[in-house]
Amino acid sequence: MTYTVEVADLTKSYGSTEVLRGVDLAIAPGTVHGLLGANGAGKTTLVRILATLIGYDGGTARVAGHDVSREPHSVRGAISLTGQYAAVDERLTARENLTMVARLRRLSRIESAARTDELLARFDLGTIADRRATTFSGGQRRRLDLAMSMVVPPTLLFLDEPTTGLDPRSRDQVWATVRELADTGVTVLLTTQYLEEADQLADRISVLDGGQIVAAGTPEELKTQVAGEVVRLSYGDGARYEAARAALRTTEVTADPVLLTLDVPSNGTPDSLRVLLDTLAAADALPHRVGMHAPSLDDVFLTLTAPTLEAHR
Repeated sequence: MTYTVEVADLTKSYGSTEVLRGVDLAIAPGTVHGLLGANGAGKTTLVRILATLIGYDGGTARVAGHDVSREPHSVRGAISLTGQYAAVDERLTARENLTMVARLRRLSRIESAARTDELLARFDLGTIADRRATTFSGGQRRRLDLAMSMVVPPTLLFLDEPTTGLDPRSRDQVWATVRELADTGVTVLLTTQYLEEADQLADRISVLDGGQIVAAGTPEELKTQVAGEVVRLSYGDGARYEAARAALRTTEVTADPVLLTLDVPSNGTPDSLRVLLDTLAAADALPHRVGMHAPSLDDVFLTLTAPTLEAHR
């Protein structure tokens, strides 16, 4: 399979500090790949290497079929970057921002006008096309920023914290836009601290910790690696709670005597839940509430990443 991004045994050090220690990464075309890691894990360093902003010490890195070290100009022609904060000129209108980028990318006046109109419609900016960007909401500004990055469609789009500071409605609009970009064949490398964002958008996720990829897979695969589902039993009185603990004494249970809850591992099937409730009913220890808890990306992140002592990014 041909990958948009191919990284093998990549290393990078600053002095005596190893920031990347043998990173392997492969990203398929037309997918959203989430890169997760605590501050100092090496995310920013990896992205800067792939964007040809800094060099690396060892290993190999290819983007869109081009060697990052030997063919940086070709790589730059295949990528687009959007930072944590929208790179929009607030003194210009949405139309003027897009036209400016188009002209900088050497499109003719006719081509620039046509591309600008196309992107204004595609990113739902038509009604505000001739308003100055200083009047835009956070979500409108972010969509304009994404539209600017697509004036010349890249093979690989770097997205860094795309919904920082946005309200839920604006966040959902940006998420929908990112999905549409991937559907058109653009490969997206997403770095984010919002684990829900990675869960919603990413086809695959790589977890970076201490300069190494410590886990990779789909969001569901990663959740399964960490733990299965848990049945949470909630009690309203101490007597039934203690009776339930006694009835489940041979079962692996996490007890919270303050909240009067018991967490019981489960495979999530109806049969396993029925067996559990039958056991409790026989002991006159049925709970007043039963809930199912599936592992989240938060659980994955906390389990797989260690506290970082030095914030070398």
